[in-house]
Amino acid sequence: MQLSLGPDPRSDTLRRIQAALIAQFGRIVRPDDKRRDPVWTLVQGVIGARTKTAISNANTDRLLERYGNWEAVADAQEEELAELLRTATFPALMAERLKACLRRIVAERGAVDLRHLSNLPTEEAMAWLETLPGVARKISAQVMNTSHFHRPALVIDTNHRRVIQRMGLVPPRADTARAYDTLMPVLPQEWSAQDIDEHHLLVKRVGQTLCRPSRTDCPNCPLQRDCETGREAA
Repeated sequence: MQLSLGPDPRSDTLRRIQAALIAQFGRIVRPDDKRRDPVWTLVQGVIGARTKTAISNANTDRLLERYGNWEAVADAQEEELAELLRTATFPALMAERLKACLRRIVAERGAVDLRHLSNLPTEEAMAWLETLPGVARKISAQVMNTSHFHRPALVIDTNHRRVIQRMGLVPPRADTARAYDTLMPVLPQEWSAQDIDEHHLLVKRVGQTLCRPSRTDCPNCPLQRDCETGREAA
């Protein structure tokens, strides 16, 4: 008979993290009217690599305003798309990736439409998204969690991953997919899709302010007691 090892202690750590960060920063809850269509969310992710969120949002809106629908974006010339994406980082590369991604969806679905994903389990929907050019785990989770799908999938960006690696919650060299596979099974069972989204936004805030790539402000970080790096700095 296999004995149960009991609950994973990282689940309680994640609960403490959530409470500490809410106390530090307040609630960061994405209102329903800020959740966008899944295709919009996908496009924003594909063109948003190394670009600030506000710029990626504006570029996504600009594309839809200019062309009227995503099929027209798929048929547009890359040079024209790159010009519209000039405020993005690497606009030519983003234009190439976006066009390839949208054309693949059209080839498989007949239109730029992701409604079929609503009928799939979250893991299968994410796996399908990750077959698209330019789409890896961060974007697939983003589409499932932050769009109208509102599924329990954890978005892990560079800031988030750096914090949880320094805390010792995931292996130090884990990429986004491995970090996701490590954390998802130990997220508190009572967390809703909204709680998971808030966790990402709160930890991202730490990475943007207190836990930067080249410096840490451990004494002022509310996560220090649960952080391997923070305890070493104490």
